[in-house]
Amino acid sequence: MISTGLRLSSVVPATVTAEQNMVHELTDTDLAMKLHYTKGLYFFKSDAVEGLTIYDLKKPMFHLLQLYFTASGRIRRSETGRPFIKCNDSGVRIVEAYSEEAMDQWLAMAMEDSSLFDGLTYNQALGPDLGFSPLVFLQFTWFECGGMSVGLSWANVLGDAFSASAFMNMWGKIMAGHLPLKPLHVPVPGKPEFPALSTPNTSSSLKRVDSVGDYWVTPNNCKMRKHTFHVSAKKLDHLLSNQSTKFSAFEVLSAIIWKSLSKVKENSEQTRRVTICTNSHEREYEIPSNNMVLSTVEADFVVTEADVSELVELILNRRAEENGIVEEMKGLESGSSDFIAYGANLTFVNLEEAEIYGLELKGQKAVYANYSIDGVGDEGVVLVLPGSKYGNEEANIHGGRLVTVVLPENEVAQLKTELQREWSTA
Repeated sequence: MISTGLRLSSVVPATVTAEQNMVHELTDTDLAMKLHYTKGLYFFKSDAVEGLTIYDLKKPMFHLLQLYFTASGRIRRSETGRPFIKCNDSGVRIVEAYSEEAMDQWLAMAMEDSSLFDGLTYNQALGPDLGFSPLVFLQFTWFECGGMSVGLSWANVLGDAFSASAFMNMWGKIMAGHLPLKPLHVPVPGKPEFPALSTPNTSSSLKRVDSVGDYWVTPNNCKMRKHTFHVSAKKLDHLLSNQSTKFSAFEVLSAIIWKSLSKVKENSEQTRRVTICTNSHEREYEIPSNNMVLSTVEADFVVTEADVSELVELILNRRAEENGIVEEMKGLESGSSDFIAYGANLTFVNLEEAEIYGLELKGQKAVYANYSIDGVGDEGVVLVLPGSKYGNEEANIHGGRLVTVVLPENEVAQLKTELQREWSTA
């Protein structure tokens, strides 16, 4: 499948970062996300990458990392022990790999077994030597047919999936000769969209765990597995037409999976409360940040017996925002505790607005793109993403939505069975 002869190298910014940007202080929300890793994957046909060398792919990164100076940094600790990023330190890591399979064959197999995607994104957590651990890996895998995949591994302490996607899109723009005329700007916090949780200093969206020290890996009690459901545009239209009120695809798909997983889990009470993660604002030309809106929704009825429309209504109108509370959580400042956000509760992440098809090589978009999260807690995460606009409709990946789940291994097969039986979605 993937060649064992991986070639690793590094790319650093073209110039030294200005002194005022040499140290990037991490927010408490950044630290709450430090055990999570965003994985992005893009597939390009042979004519989109024909003639491109590894130097052609690396060259735009010199300028890219001048803009994204935090991405090339390394984690350090202050005298108090609080982590920060020393910017422009050692660059991002580049991985070159080769596959004996044709890209279409790989994609066809991965439609059935999403774990095959794992070999296309480099898997390395931060630590135990934090000062030597890259925050970003980019893996270029060339297939036998001439096609290529680009795999991103992005430490969430840098920023969320929207920041990661913007980073990749900017790389493509610089490669095409479109250089930004000014530096990236600092994010401006938006006003809360939903009411704040009333209980101070306690976050329902985070789970406190023992300090992991300098090896930033989520402590799981079970083996986690990924799977991607491909919801065609036709199927999505049917699901949305069944709702009496107009809702987004994210809300309807989340409600369906919320109910289905409540049937699957041994203790359905675990799913009465879920976490919802949504985008707060446009991220283009912005320094990476963890600015997704974290909110919780709690059902005061039995979820397995509820109508999907009732759950949609809860997701839409009964969210309690927790971003302000996260910044006040005790333990983040001192480092005496660590936290899990994705998978503390069953977590739904809305990436419908993520421009995952914004990356272009030689003017061509990826034929297939997907994002997932590593380091997820035991309750699992569900990501709703745009479907491919350039894929094979007969293969059920054209248009519609991708729903990528990371769940305990035993729950994935049961969820597939439940969704197939109740919703004819596999």
